[in-house]
Amino acid sequence: MKPMLRVIACGSVDDGKSTLIGRLLAGTGSATEDQLDYARRTRRGGSTIPAGAVDYSLLTDGLEAEHEQGITIDVAYLFLDLPSGRRVIIADAPGHEQYTRNMAVAASTADVAVLLVDATKGVREQTHRHLAICALMGVRAVIAVVNKLDALDYDQAVFDRLAGEVRAAADGYGVTASVLPASALSGDNVVERSPRLPWYDGPTLLDALATWQPPPAGTAGDYRLPVQYVIRADGFRGFAGTVTGGPVRQGDPVAVAGGGASRIDRLLGPGGHDLREAAPGTPVTVTLADDVDVRRGDLLTTPGALRDGPAPATAYSATLVWTSEEPLRHSRSYLLLAGSRGVPAMVTSVRGRMEVVSGKQLAARTLGLNDIGTVELTTDTPVSLDAYQECRDTGSFLLVDRVTKETVAAGMVRHALRRGRNVVPHAYTVDREARQRLKGQRARVLWLTGLPGAGKSTIANALERRLHGVGLHTYVLDGDNVRSGLNKDLGFTPEGRAENVRRVAELARILLDAGLIVIVALVSPYRADRAAARSLFAPGDFAEVWVDTPAEVCVRRDPKGLYAQAKAGRLPNMTGLGQVYEPPEHPDLVVDGSGSLDDVTGELCALLDGLSPAEVGPLGQ
Repeated sequence: MKPMLRVIACGSVDDGKSTLIGRLLAGTGSATEDQLDYARRTRRGGSTIPAGAVDYSLLTDGLEAEHEQGITIDVAYLFLDLPSGRRVIIADAPGHEQYTRNMAVAASTADVAVLLVDATKGVREQTHRHLAICALMGVRAVIAVVNKLDALDYDQAVFDRLAGEVRAAADGYGVTASVLPASALSGDNVVERSPRLPWYDGPTLLDALATWQPPPAGTAGDYRLPVQYVIRADGFRGFAGTVTGGPVRQGDPVAVAGGGASRIDRLLGPGGHDLREAAPGTPVTVTLADDVDVRRGDLLTTPGALRDGPAPATAYSATLVWTSEEPLRHSRSYLLLAGSRGVPAMVTSVRGRMEVVSGKQLAARTLGLNDIGTVELTTDTPVSLDAYQECRDTGSFLLVDRVTKETVAAGMVRHALRRGRNVVPHAYTVDREARQRLKGQRARVLWLTGLPGAGKSTIANALERRLHGVGLHTYVLDGDNVRSGLNKDLGFTPEGRAENVRRVAELARILLDAGLIVIVALVSPYRADRAAARSLFAPGDFAEVWVDTPAEVCVRRDPKGLYAQAKAGRLPNMTGLGQVYEPPEHPDLVVDGSGSLDDVTGELCALLDGLSPAEVGPLGQ
C-alpha cells in the first residue's frame, strides 16, 4: 500500500486556489454528484461563470462566511483519490495575512506544498510568507503553479520569468520548487494536458502529485516513541505510542530520555498482535525486557540518539508562530504542550522577528499576531525535545495561556541550550522540614494582591507584628522594597510586571524553603502571573489573598500620590487607570482593606491556622 500523501495548498487571496483544488476533486471522481450539482446551481455575487457550469471553487469552501466573502478563512481538509489508488489529504489554507496561523497549523503535517502564483500579479509578499512558513514547518518540496495564464494568452515568457522568481525565492528558504503553468478556471494542465500550452512538456498538477515520492524513511537507530499511555493489566506492563522518526523492531535497544535502558521485548500492533517491525506512523505498544521506570510523557528511543538528540533539558532555542491577539509577554508563565507532556514554561528572550519577504531577522522585543520569531524559553521541569528539522513529531510544541486556555503559539525547536542540560540542582541534607522543626512552625506563603492604596503593605506589617509577637519566624516581600533593589531594573509594562511577579515568587519559594512564613504585598494585577506564582508551590503552601478595597477608598488614600499623577497624565501604566487590574476569581481569602485592621489580621491568622499540619500545632504554639 502506498503511503498517504499530505498536501497543503496555499497562495495569496484570489489566486484561484479553491478553483484549482475543485478541479482536482472533480477530475479524479473525488467530488460527489450532490456537491457537483450544488456547484452548478449556486453562484457567488459577481461570479462570471455561466449558468449550468460548475463553479469548482464551491467544492472546497466549507464555511458560509467564505461563500459570502469569496475567500478561504479556515483550513479545509479534503480527500482526493489518485488514479494509482494513492490517498491524498489536501489542506486548503487561507491566503489572507491575518490567517497565517491557520496556514502554519496546516503546514505542520504536510509532505508537499502546492503554491499558487497569479500570473497577472506575480510573486507577492504572501508568496514569500508561505514559502517561509513551509520551510519553518519542515515542508521541503513545493509544487508551484503559475495560474491564470489564460488571462495573458498563455505567454511563455511570463511563465519563464515567474518560474525563475519562484525558484529563487524558494532557494532562499532552502526549499526545492518545481514550477508548472496552468489555468484553473479553464482546466489547463490541472488534470489533463492542454493544447493551449504547446511549449510546455512537463507534468500536469495531477501527474506531479501522483509521481511525488517522500524521502527515504529513517533507518533503525533513529526511531522515537513518545509514551502516550502506560498500560497495566494482569501482570502486563506496556507503553503505548506512535512510532516516529524511523522504524522500530522487536529486540531493538531502547533508552528512556532522562535515564534507564533496556531492549524491546514485545512489539504489539493496533490489534494487539505481535509485530517484528513497525514503520513510522504506526500506533504500537511495547514491553521492555527490564524493569525500567517509564511514565506517560517519557520518550523511548535508541541509546545513540540521546547524544545529540532529545536528552532532557530545561532551556531551548525555538521558532514561534504567534497565534494570539495578545502579544507575547516576557516572563509570563505559559503551558508548554509537547505530545502528552504539559509543563510550565516562559519565554526569557526574543532574539528576533522574521521579515518574511527577505527572510532576515529583525530586532524585536515581543511578538504579535502572526509574527514569526526566534526565542529562548525555559521550562520548570526537564523535557525531551528534538530539533524540529530532525523530527517534527518530537520537535514541535504548543504554548497555551494558563488562565484562558487559549493556544498562543506554535513552536519548533531549534536546539537545546547548553545551560538547559548543565544545571543540576544539589540536594542538601538540611532541608525545609528540618528548618521547620527547628522553628516550630510550618512555612507557607500569603500572597496579598489588590489595587494600589488597597492597604496591602499596612496589612502585611500588622500581620508580621502579630506573628512575630507569638514567636513565629516571618519575612515580608513588599512591592516597593523589592523594586528598590532586586527588581530595580524592571518597569511597569505588562512584561515588566510579569517578571516582577516571577522574581518575587522565586524569592518567596527560597524563603519558604528556609522555613519562614512569607508575606507578599504586591499589586500583581494579572491573573496569569499570579497563577504562575502559585504553580511554583505545593498545594497548601500558597494562599492568594485579595485585599478588596473599594476603588474610591484607594483614590482617597493615595498614599504615594500615584492616582493624582495618573489623572494628570504623568503615569500611563497606573494599575486601575492606565492598566487593568484582574481580580482573583477563586482567592483563598477575601479581606476588606477599608475595615478593621485587627479583624483583617485575625482572618489571616485563621487562614494560617487552617493550613497548619497537626504535628506542628496551632498558630503560636
